[in-house]
Amino acid sequence: MSRINRQTTANRTAHRLVSSAVIRKAALSASLLVGLFGIAAQSAAAELPSLGSSNAPVVGETLQDFFSAALDFSPRLRIAEQNLNIGAARRSAATGQLLPQVRANASLSDNTRIQSGQETTFDGNRYSLQLTQVLFNWQAFAARAQAVLREDQAEQLYYSELAILLTDVAEKFFDTLQARDALDSIASEYEAVSNQLQQIESLYARQLAQITDLYQAQASLASVEAQQIQLESRLDIQLEALRSVSGIEPGELFRLAEGAKVPPLENNLHYWVDQAEKNNHSIKAQRLAFEASKKMISQRRGAYMPQVSLVLQRQDSDVGFDNMPLQRSDNTYIGVDVSVPIYAGGSNRAAVREANSQSLIAENELRGVQLEIGETVRSAYLQVQASEKIIGAAQKLVESTELSATAMQRGFELGAVTSVDVLNAIRDQFGAQRDLQQVRYEHVKFLLLLKREAGLLTADDLIEVSTWLEPSTGR
Repeated sequence: MSRINRQTTANRTAHRLVSSAVIRKAALSASLLVGLFGIAAQSAAAELPSLGSSNAPVVGETLQDFFSAALDFSPRLRIAEQNLNIGAARRSAATGQLLPQVRANASLSDNTRIQSGQETTFDGNRYSLQLTQVLFNWQAFAARAQAVLREDQAEQLYYSELAILLTDVAEKFFDTLQARDALDSIASEYEAVSNQLQQIESLYARQLAQITDLYQAQASLASVEAQQIQLESRLDIQLEALRSVSGIEPGELFRLAEGAKVPPLENNLHYWVDQAEKNNHSIKAQRLAFEASKKMISQRRGAYMPQVSLVLQRQDSDVGFDNMPLQRSDNTYIGVDVSVPIYAGGSNRAAVREANSQSLIAENELRGVQLEIGETVRSAYLQVQASEKIIGAAQKLVESTELSATAMQRGFELGAVTSVDVLNAIRDQFGAQRDLQQVRYEHVKFLLLLKREAGLLTADDLIEVSTWLEPSTGR
């Protein structure tokens, strides 16, 4: 299987990452945009195989590998990008309605006129050029304002999808690492229990151990074997999840270094909730949707207002209105057209009521998103805060269980403790190791989730996480 070429320039990936509509806007989320270029510059710009391709699959090892691959692979991100392009197109279309409209017309006719029994045949030519410029059209003004808000909403949804994708990749990456570490741990536990079983079998053969001790050791080994099968299945599932989100094959993944220093959580809960209210992309998108719904009300009310347009027209013709032959004339017309609505059968009032209801829906959807994001931020904050404390306690537990297992083994050799005590100590030792591994990975995942939901996730955060990883030692 081919490896990702880490020497290839990432301009192509970065170019595809951000559409032309995104680059055009000056008010984009600069931190995340710069971050993505940073990730792409440090990672691969691989040519990803399409589904059904006969090419050898690309293999990823580092977190950056999977980030870069997912940016190209994710269909949801492509959909969000195209929705952004649609928003830009609709804004341009709405703007175009306020610009001068120019039309050219030409009419060539072959006419036959019968009058008093006499038939006259003649050709007719009529050419005209007309320019119309909107002077006042409240519906068109409101429609453009609404289109601008919808485009901004599509931008925020794009960045929301982008942040979700990156944290989803990181979560699946660390879930896979956790599954591999757990499998390594259970393999070591299996070896330790096997050694203990062999020792008990030797003692039993010399009638120095009871049959119950032998049965207990065999049961412990069978239990470890069952756990090993479960963890192998779990690893296969996590590998498939990582493959499905990135489109590349997981190789020898970089692992979380034993000495990785995860920075402590800064600021209080109120700060993170406040940042989420200000910066969360989903909240921003829904807030823009609410503002757009209010513009829709204004647009519908514009149906009650007059429309004023400037009209300039020039016509060259040798036929009249009913194609009567005339002497060729060249006419220029400059005027102002005013259209005043009087009665539309109640349809305008119904349209305003509909827009009001849609605005109330958008307002409540905004409130719902705010509540949901607030709950997620609070939960993630508390999880990070708790995991910081649990890591310290789990590390002490690992050290204690290792000492206990060593002491129990020595005591068993001296006849001070039973084999059951040794097996329990082995189980506690490796169980504590797996618990520590789990809480370390969950701490990183919840930290990324907290920053994402607060709208503060940047490239520096993602690159910093990558520095906590080290090449696999093939354990």
